[in-house]
Amino acid sequence: MLYLVNLFKHNWIFYALSVFIGALAAFESVRLLLLLGLIMAFSLYKKIWKIHVLFIALLGILAYSYFSLEVKKLHIPITLPAVFTWTDEYKINGTMLRGFMKDNAGEKLYVTYELKSEEEKRLFEAQQLAGTQYYVFGEQLPISVPAHRYGFSMEYYLNSKNARGVVEINSLQFVAKKKTILQPLYNQRFTIKEHIERTFPPSLVAEAQALLIGLQENVDEELTRAYQKLGITHLFAISGLHVALVSWLFFQLLLRMGVRREVATILLLIALPMYAIIAGGAPSIWRAVSVVELILLAQYFRIKIPMDDALSMSFICFVLIEPGAIFQVGFQLSYLATYSLVYSSHILTRYSNWLVQSFFITFVCQILVYPLLLFHFFEISISSFITNIFFVPLFSFIILPINLLLLFLSYLPLSLNTLIFHIYEPVRNFLTDFIFLLQEPIYQMWNPGKPSIYWLVILYVSVLAAFYLMDCTVKWKVVSLVLFLPAVVFHFHTYAHADLKIAFVNVGQGDCVVIELPYRKQVIVIDAGGILRFEQEKWKQRQSLYEVGRQVVVPYLKGRGIQTIDTFILSHADADHVEGAEEVLREVRVKEVHVTPNSLTKPVMNDFLEELGGLKTKVKERMAGHHWQVGEVSFHYLWPQDTIYDGNNDSLVLLIQQQSFKALFTGDLEKEGEQQLVKQYSHVIGNIDLLKAGHHGSKTSSIEAFVELTSPKYVVFMAGENNRYNHPHVDVTNRFEQRKIPYVTTGYDGTIEVFVKGGKMVIEKSTD
Repeated sequence: MLYLVNLFKHNWIFYALSVFIGALAAFESVRLLLLLGLIMAFSLYKKIWKIHVLFIALLGILAYSYFSLEVKKLHIPITLPAVFTWTDEYKINGTMLRGFMKDNAGEKLYVTYELKSEEEKRLFEAQQLAGTQYYVFGEQLPISVPAHRYGFSMEYYLNSKNARGVVEINSLQFVAKKKTILQPLYNQRFTIKEHIERTFPPSLVAEAQALLIGLQENVDEELTRAYQKLGITHLFAISGLHVALVSWLFFQLLLRMGVRREVATILLLIALPMYAIIAGGAPSIWRAVSVVELILLAQYFRIKIPMDDALSMSFICFVLIEPGAIFQVGFQLSYLATYSLVYSSHILTRYSNWLVQSFFITFVCQILVYPLLLFHFFEISISSFITNIFFVPLFSFIILPINLLLLFLSYLPLSLNTLIFHIYEPVRNFLTDFIFLLQEPIYQMWNPGKPSIYWLVILYVSVLAAFYLMDCTVKWKVVSLVLFLPAVVFHFHTYAHADLKIAFVNVGQGDCVVIELPYRKQVIVIDAGGILRFEQEKWKQRQSLYEVGRQVVVPYLKGRGIQTIDTFILSHADADHVEGAEEVLREVRVKEVHVTPNSLTKPVMNDFLEELGGLKTKVKERMAGHHWQVGEVSFHYLWPQDTIYDGNNDSLVLLIQQQSFKALFTGDLEKEGEQQLVKQYSHVIGNIDLLKAGHHGSKTSSIEAFVELTSPKYVVFMAGENNRYNHPHVDVTNRFEQRKIPYVTTGYDGTIEVFVKGGKMVIEKSTD
């Protein structure tokens, strides 16, 4: 055995990469197996035995074959009705119960169920569903497409969880509670969750649940965003430091109780997987637990395994058990950050000062994962290089141990925990206020946009080259040039586009248009979507609301690398146009806002005005006659013509011209407004190229005379899929069809991106 260990020593990383390539090729394209050639070539360069090179190639091909069979299972249709079993991954939010169940073959399914009554909701909330079997009636739904290329992808999410599809449950009948070896652990996790809710002060519950059992669903969204801006979100995820602390405490406790070291090691080996399940089983937890297990096992058998080999073995086991994990962001970041520390340890040991060493640990981790962060989130926190130096030890050695102590004391009949809560709670709340203060500056986020695969490779080549140069002790000027020059070029590459780009963002039943001028001289956004909300009974209210601005519009802007909006136009005061505007203000710098006269007095604008209060953004009322020009692109407001606000027919109507190209954006203009445009601007709006149809294609808009005059080459209806208003109305679409005018609807065709160059349009749909 010792011979085999020495034979594979420090070579497991190549086998891990081979398995990774096999999994990636199975999910994406068999052509990716060609990457095995690069691994083999590098192995030969490193003078690894040729037998290893052969095994690496063989393992990659075998892994691809195995994973291909697993991927095929994901496309097998789901038979209903059937008996399904709940996993521990589920969430109740308002009236919706969502999560993963397994069929009799053990295959995962994503399910949704609308709770019928308050009593039913209480019943589900009062129990741990994991292991509970139900006879399910429902239907398999088609997998929804992303709102745009930077939006949430349900297909990607299902692949990451190795789930076969989506089932909408109409009704379910209780069958039984399965008795498995894991069931007591799931029950214990649920018991601890409820115990924390009963015994901890409300302001500390979410943090304790996140740090102790990996439950983050109750963490306030604004606080989560504050942690993201500071680059310390990972502190809420149970990972290596947590596992190390719990392992040390458990091991020392056993030794103090007189347990022999060998027996204590065996007990720790048994306890760690149990802890991983109770702590939520996130990739970062299993990565840390599996590495510790491998090292402890090796020590028990008097074998020494290098950390990089243990990490690679852990990686291989993880992917073989759950192939889709390679698409999980937590899995990618956890392993990549750990590899970065392992392989740069000799660089870090050059610095004896703890502050300098802390900075370089943060620097190494952040630099190696930054291209991946940009790929998933389109931005990174610049302040994270400093904040992590202080917050990592604060959370690891103070906040986490305090939460562990408080949990332990809360089970004792004494009231010591109450005394500690009186001291700790105000201090912790002060820290939260301080975090909110630190995250306020909007400029601490670097947002160059989402890199293509091409750019991702370039950025990673520069990162790896920089680490190689650091290892060779090359001057920092050279290292900085290699590291930062590609990043700077990537940041500015979007400014080299000569096209006028107009994107009709799919925000459901609402409007949002993003206009980027050539060379991004200016960015104009028209409306920001939104949802009309109604009063609901308390039990029906969602804990976390769906917000179009935050979840659809902002990701599109950030995916495009848009950090500043020059002009933000709110066409009129309707929720489906302006309700998402305040979320845009929180995340993107806005220089100027245009509104239609007297629309700011409407109640729907209150949240927007409140958010606007602390900003330097200028707000201007605009009406017909106002115009401006940037380069070859001119902007003209054609409507309204008075200062009395009456709703839809006082929408701001904008005409954009670039040479021979003309585009018209009509907000929610209806029949009366369109008649006036026909009457007053027949010489201006005739034969336009691109039309954003008024009022989502309602029956009261796009009248015959208006369609006849404008005679657009292409029409976009901004309306939601299966919306309650039946927009666009069949009478309206018939008017365009009779004239053979092509049209699309964002709710069905997704986000529509129009590229204009030389007066010609090139159109792309996100559903293509």
